[in-house]
Formats: sequence, C-alpha cells, structure tokens
Amino acid sequence: MSAIALSYGRGHLDITLPAAAQPTLIRKQALPKLGDPRASIVAALEHPIGSVPLAELARGRTSACILICDITRPVPNGLFLRPMIETMIASGIAKDKISVLVATGLHRPNLDEELAELVGDPWVLANVRVENHYARDEAAHIDLGFTKTRHTPVKLDRLFVEADLRIATGLVEPHFMAGWSGGRKVIAPGVAHHETIRTFHSARFMEDPLAVQCNLVGNPLHEEQLEIVRMLGDVYALNTVLDEERDLVCVTFGEIIASHQAAVDFVSAATSIAFPRKFSTVVTSSAGYPLDKTYYQTIKGMVTPLDILKPGGTLIIASQCSEGFGSEEFREAQSRLVELGPERFLATLMAKSLAEIDEWQTEMQLKSMRLGKVELYTTGLSGDDRRLTGVDMIDDLTGAIERSIARSGDPHVAIIPEGPYVVPRFAA
Repeated sequence: MSAIALSYGRGHLDITLPAAAQPTLIRKQALPKLGDPRASIVAALEHPIGSVPLAELARGRTSACILICDITRPVPNGLFLRPMIETMIASGIAKDKISVLVATGLHRPNLDEELAELVGDPWVLANVRVENHYARDEAAHIDLGFTKTRHTPVKLDRLFVEADLRIATGLVEPHFMAGWSGGRKVIAPGVAHHETIRTFHSARFMEDPLAVQCNLVGNPLHEEQLEIVRMLGDVYALNTVLDEERDLVCVTFGEIIASHQAAVDFVSAATSIAFPRKFSTVVTSSAGYPLDKTYYQTIKGMVTPLDILKPGGTLIIASQCSEGFGSEEFREAQSRLVELGPERFLATLMAKSLAEIDEWQTEMQLKSMRLGKVELYTTGLSGDDRRLTGVDMIDDLTGAIERSIARSGDPHVAIIPEGPYVVPRFAA
C-alpha cells in the first residue's frame, strides 16, 4: 500500500505514504447493504421490537413528535420521515398535530437550506411543523425533577414531553462518552435544557473510566439517559446504521431501549476492532462531512483510537473544519487550555457540578494530549484559530508520518480512514 484515502469533507484526501511505512488499515467489517432501504424501513415500522406496529401505536393519539439529529449526524432522515408521518396520518393523527423536532442539544440551530438538507424530503417541510430545539430557552422546557441515582436535573423540551406519541430517531455509531449514539441519547442531551446537558458534561461524568466509546455497562451517562427515558414514560425509537458509503445496513424500530440495544448488538462487532499491538503512529480522520465541519467535532476523532496508541506516540488527524472552529464558548475553553496548560485546566473543572457550555470537548482533548503528540491537518482553520487548537499544526501529511516514524523508530502505522466511526481496541 503506497497511498491511502482519508474521509475528508464531502470527499476524500489522498495521502502518499513514505517508503519506510508499514501500514495497517483499520476499517469496519463489511456489512451487507439493504437492497431496498425504504421497504426495510416499512418492515421495521410494521414489525417493531418491544411494541406494537407504528400504525397501531398512532391509533387514537391526538399528537406526535418525532426527534431527528442535527446536521452533525448523517442520518438518512429523507428515507424514513415521510413513511412514518404518512402512517401516523393514516391512523388518524392530524397533520397539524405532528411535529419534527431537531435535537440540537447545545449546538446551533439548523435553518433554511441547511434544514431542508437535514430533513431530506420537501414533502415533510410542506406538511408538518419542523422546529429546532433551543436548550437555553427556559420557557421551552418542562421540569421533570431529578434522577434518583446521580441527582441530575431533568428538564426536557415541552414539544416532545407533551406529545401524545413520542419517537426519537437517530444513527447508532460509537460515541466517545455515552458508548453509542442514537436512541436515548437523542432525548438527553438532544432535547434537554442546558442545565441537564452541563451536568452530563461535568468532570464527575467525563472523567469516569467507564464513560468511553462502545461501552454501556456501568457507563454513568448511559445509565442516567435510561433513567430519564423511564421518567418520561412510553417512548419509541427508530435507529439506523450506515456503512462507509453512508448506505443503510440496518434499521430498527420499537420501544426505545430495546430497539436501540438491537441496533447496538448488530453493529458492535463490526465497529469495535481488536488488535494485538499498539502503534507509535496513528493516522485518522474526523469521518468527513458532516462531522468534520468544525474543530469542536474533530476532537471525537482524537479520542476513539487512543487504545492502540503507544504512550508518547503520535496521533495525526485530518479534518476539513469547513465551518471553522466552533462556538464562542468552545473558543473560550480552548483559550484557557492554551493559557493554563492541560493539568491546570483540568484542575479548574474538577470542582464544578455544572460544566461551562462546550468546555467538555476541550476536556476530552486532554485525553489524547496526556497520552501522546497530536498533529492536525486542516484547510479550514487560519490565524489564531490554529493556535487555539492547542495541538501541532501540519501542512504535509506524508512528511508528518515520516517524522513520526523517525522519532519512534517504529515503521508500523495504523490508518483509520473513517475516523471515530471505527473504534480500534488493544487486545493482547
């Protein structure tokens, strides 16, 4: 192998490997594509997990709210929203009582052309209400009290809580804190109040050794999310799994916990890849568009491969950052990281019960910085933004790999083209 192609923006970034490199390509196991995705979606709605079919669920209901992920997730909303809504209408729910709510968490809203791209079907925008969640709008939330286990404040979007039929939709992929995305995570933090989200992202959760990718057992974030779902009552979910070409390979529908677990069971063996060795050089990506729109999202790709990076090794990541750095709150957190250094920055977080908005992503970056050297290739950041990343900037990936091999004396290079959608783990 003399060249590799990393996911980058809406395409790929071709890299020529130095002659000394001995590459190991790390990809998800191939999963068969669904021959007829729309038929598979209809079949999932008609044969759910842990519930009656959607047509029966909708019968006699006065309203419905469907959650969808925001633009940072490549969920195929255009495939499933219309058949879901048409089923609800056929079962007697009026169109003006059906809403689609974008689960933005604390991300910015998705508006205009971006909203049309996200929804994926103009029929949906023309026939039902489509809204963004705003985590800082006090009046838009209902206070459900606190979880019993860890006393997390639970405030959720009124539109979802008050709906007679509640359905979350999403993509099941590795998540570097909650274990797996999708299902219950689309509710909290997806449509949660900022206090709920900031509690989740406080250091007492983030520094827990079980709050890692591909782990649900004992994961405090997952356990709190399940508790919140149970506080809500009946909730359902449609979960999707995609391959590297973003084609549908699995869809499940039904009771939210059971249907999410079924999707996790389907994808986990193909996504979590065991290796008998660690590497001094790991080359990865931020999985391309839409995850590599900002530096904020790029940090996910810095965390997921750490299990196979040797201490003191070099993690090289390519991310387009087409939309730039991220929020102003994230920029402030990165400024404090650069000014204080990793140890002092972490010390400022440990006493907080509520994390500052978006500083948790900076906290996650510390995990890679504590283990080794991080180098970033990007064409989307300039000026002071490059300094505020807190990592080393590179303009030549081939040269960076060559220098890493020379530093370590180890020619073995791990290459992960799809970034955080693949989780390599060390298994001696």
